[in-house]
Amino acid sequence: MHPDLGLSSFSFLDLAALVCFLSAWWGYSYAVEHLSGGKRSLNGMMNRYRHAWADQQIVRENRVVDTTINASLQNGTAFFASTALIALGSALTLSRSADDALTLFSTLPFGAPMTRAVWEIKVAGLALIFVYAFFKFAWAYRLFNYGAILIGAVPPREGDPVRIERAARRAAAMNVVAGGHFNRGQRAFFFALAYLGWFVSAYVLFATTAMVLTVMWQRQFASDARRALQDHDDP
Repeated sequence: MHPDLGLSSFSFLDLAALVCFLSAWWGYSYAVEHLSGGKRSLNGMMNRYRHAWADQQIVRENRVVDTTINASLQNGTAFFASTALIALGSALTLSRSADDALTLFSTLPFGAPMTRAVWEIKVAGLALIFVYAFFKFAWAYRLFNYGAILIGAVPPREGDPVRIERAARRAAAMNVVAGGHFNRGQRAFFFALAYLGWFVSAYVLFATTAMVLTVMWQRQFASDARRALQDHDDP
């Protein structure tokens, strides 16, 4: 398939919807991770509790509970990494059933006519999203593994207080970084759901992008989980 043939098959509305989708993804990620308002998000509040967890490691004599918590974070990350691979395989199989899928989507109420070249490009985009998610989850799993080592490296509470605090802060910082990569992987999953709307039409992609963006914003800034932390926020 010649690349120009595929790209020329996209309408201006398709390209505008794709730009809107990518801008929404990048803009939301930047706002949550880099702007000052992101510190008031659910993720930002939980990062403070990661540091509070490190403070408890300093005074705790037996740190089995800390390694158990870290192991649970690793297990959850491994599950999502495996899910990303399964989703990637499912996306790649869509190329084999292009003819049946094109017939199906063309019969939908908001479906738009689509060439096989356009279909394959859209499938490739979906696969790239799941590849990105897998790399994020795999790296987060590795970082949680490093975090377990750093927890084990925290000196006993009878040792030098300065060294103990520095070691605990290192473990907390690594946990925050690992959590950040995990969040990016989950964000890719959410936006993959929005991307599916493009298989129907550009109009549906506009709508699904707006819906996913609204849901994610609500969970980070107006959810009951955030209110639960805000009402009892000590760190």
